[in-house]
Amino acid sequence: MTDAALVDTGAVLTRPAGWRGIVADWSSDQRAFKNVSWGKAMMWIFLLSDTFIFSCFLLSYMTVRMSTTVPWPNPSEVFALTIGGTTIPLILIAIMTFILISSSGTMAMAVNFGYRHDRVKSAALMLVTAAFGATFVGMQGFEWTKLIMEGVRPWGNPWGADQFGSSFFMITGFHGTHVTIGVIFLIIISRKVLRGDFDREARGFFTSRKGHYEIVEIMGLYWHFVDLVWVFIFALFYLW
Repeated sequence: MTDAALVDTGAVLTRPAGWRGIVADWSSDQRAFKNVSWGKAMMWIFLLSDTFIFSCFLLSYMTVRMSTTVPWPNPSEVFALTIGGTTIPLILIAIMTFILISSSGTMAMAVNFGYRHDRVKSAALMLVTAAFGATFVGMQGFEWTKLIMEGVRPWGNPWGADQFGSSFFMITGFHGTHVTIGVIFLIIISRKVLRGDFDREARGFFTSRKGHYEIVEIMGLYWHFVDLVWVFIFALFYLW
């Protein structure tokens, strides 16, 4: 049995017109996904699904807030801190936001140094990013503790609409979980980068082709997404 030879006849393959052409183009895997690695494609799919979840949470929150007949608590008063006898509204939330946005910058630099094969700087910046993230989670824990001591519960609060507590714990808790998971993975990946696992293609979890630091970029995609989601939470929950 002989194999059939592929002969180049010089004929130009034409793409179908209209929607069939678009479907044929994308499903052919020649332009859209040919140069995208498996790990990066899976991360984008995960982030897309996570976007739907966060969108549902925020849309539910906005619907409840606009439809409730009970006055909604004023975030500037609820999330105010008294420092030196002066009550400052949203000061803790502002610091948390600054820390998380700063961590996005250090993560971007970590990816940059990763592709330059600078193991030490890349790992160090990832650890700095993880420290920022851990600080954010710690401050969020302080915020939760303060509100719980003041009587906020998922089923009620002393300042107004009962849905405030459930919305707060659901949205910030889900986001805080993402940040915590990100901190754990940043520490794991930074350790592998510092040991040179990607330079010698060491076997184990989160491996990559020899000399490639793509896992750092994938981790950066996740971290930037977490930061972007917080911007929407900050704007819709704390400033509205």
